[in-house]
Amino acid sequence: MKYELCKIADVPDSGSKIVPFFGREAHVYRRGGMLRAAANVCLHFGGPLECRGDRLVCPWHKASFDMTTGLRIDGPAPKESRLMFLSTKTEGDALFYVWGE
Repeated sequence: MKYELCKIADVPDSGSKIVPFFGREAHVYRRGGMLRAAANVCLHFGGPLECRGDRLVCPWHKASFDMTTGLRIDGPAPKESRLMFLSTKTEGDALFYVWGE
């Protein structure tokens, strides 16, 4: 099964695009020539994340995560925590969240 997240052309070359994701949100962005999608949820207290350079940062308590690996860089989130990446694939001109394939 699949669910369209966004059109590929709508994803900026730098920064991220926030897209709806089943009543929540996800950040979609480019890294290393690939599109990535990560849940817009801080692993410390569940706050939203903002794209700042090569990090996703929680404005509530300043936890930050590497956009390539998802690993926590600093802040109050657990030291071994990692952002939840969505399973995606490109098809035609769109990026899809996929499951059960």
